[in-house]
Amino acid sequence: MNKKIFLFYTKIMNSLDMANQLKKSLLDSTDIIVRDLEINGERVALVFIDELCNVEELNRSVLFPIKQFMTTDITIEDLRKNVSSFCNVEILDLQQAKEKLLRGFSLIFMDGEEKVLVFNTVMYPGRSVEEPPTSTVISGPREGFNETLKVNLSLIRKRLPSSNLKVEELNIGRRTKTRINIVYFDDIVDKDVVNEIKQKLNKFDIDGVIDSYYLMKFLENRPNSIFRQVGNTEKPDIACAKLLEGRVVILVDGTPIAITIPYVMFEDFQSSNDYYSDAHRVSILRIIRVLGLFLSIFLPGMYIALQLYHYKVLPLKFLVTIVNTTQNLPLNPFLEIFFIIILFDILFEASVRMPKYLGMAISIVGALILGDTAVKAGLVSPPGVMIVALSAITVYIIPNQSSQISILRIVFALIGGTLGFHGIILGMLFLIAYLCNFDSFKTPYLAPYAPYISKDMKDFILKDSLTTMKTRPQSIPNKNSTRLRNKGEEKK
Repeated sequence: MNKKIFLFYTKIMNSLDMANQLKKSLLDSTDIIVRDLEINGERVALVFIDELCNVEELNRSVLFPIKQFMTTDITIEDLRKNVSSFCNVEILDLQQAKEKLLRGFSLIFMDGEEKVLVFNTVMYPGRSVEEPPTSTVISGPREGFNETLKVNLSLIRKRLPSSNLKVEELNIGRRTKTRINIVYFDDIVDKDVVNEIKQKLNKFDIDGVIDSYYLMKFLENRPNSIFRQVGNTEKPDIACAKLLEGRVVILVDGTPIAITIPYVMFEDFQSSNDYYSDAHRVSILRIIRVLGLFLSIFLPGMYIALQLYHYKVLPLKFLVTIVNTTQNLPLNPFLEIFFIIILFDILFEASVRMPKYLGMAISIVGALILGDTAVKAGLVSPPGVMIVALSAITVYIIPNQSSQISILRIVFALIGGTLGFHGIILGMLFLIAYLCNFDSFKTPYLAPYAPYISKDMKDFILKDSLTTMKTRPQSIPNKNSTRLRNKGEEKK
């Protein structure tokens, strides 16, 4: 029905007719409840969605105060003023009230009034605040984001009670109208970054946004690349740390994954545990993570290249061992490694998608029975299984990069099987040159190594003590570089 015609009818219909007309405009959905009430001689119509409304809050904060203040000559504005001390209440036109109803608000229609009283009685089902399953913590805060936007924002506000912390809200999605909060420090962040983010978010028109991953591809400058250009986290302490560096955090209603912008690749080598541990120990762990990255990407390809093209560089005893274990295999090294990679991926996918306890059983069956049987049957060699297993394990040293690493592992295995070490070196140089050309919201993708920024080296692969990190990362654009100073020092 045309909006103007609908508003015209509301002037002559009573409250119940208006409420029923609203329900019809919502296709007479059975979960939309309409109640005709008589309070102190006045008729009102109450409308709410059963699954989204807190009925206890509705009775306590809406119906109870209305019964106290309702009189025969009271206006809708007078009623709003009297009950506003009990709950959050607004007076909206019908179209705005309809949108609020779909979000879980309750509506009160009054005879002779074309406006609607809107009460906040929302009660979304959701998880409690708990430790994220993807970010286990040894020491430090164990709180994690959940699927409720209000809770996620409160976890940030609790840690950052600053008047300079700014929150902007957007609604994206024609059908979902998903609420999105853009959070940043107004006195730290580079406003050009904020404006670019809002421009990208307002640029696309989509049916619905179900998860923050829907937004990531629209925020990336190269959405078709396998490399992600937007950070994410499930932990509020990490989100707050990034806000203090001058980044922007995007919270999406309905998902525990917060988006962080700008993003640099080396931040995935960092862990929240790093900042609650000794700096020397952390530096060693980060070097191990870098080593694990190289093993996961290049190890299968190097093993194939050594067997096919460069076996002369191997020590004699090691070469004899490999020859003895592979001489009777029906597959050449190239096909053998790919067969083992595919076998490992099949077992991984099955264990992830099966029920929890069955998944554990499949992992045991795959690792102990299939692997051992394949070796004894002469289909694969023990060194090949060991190489692929080591590569598969080290993929998850950096879990945020696991999908990219898995793809690169296959690519470099192909290069090693066709071009040998020379191809692997050329592929590595091409990969570095490709990543050097990346840019994420005015931040170089490989910063602070390309370009080299000496002051930012205190918290990347090697980590210094917190007392030495007096400035924010220069690779992240910001307008307030001072992070730590002695009391009495002037701001820089």
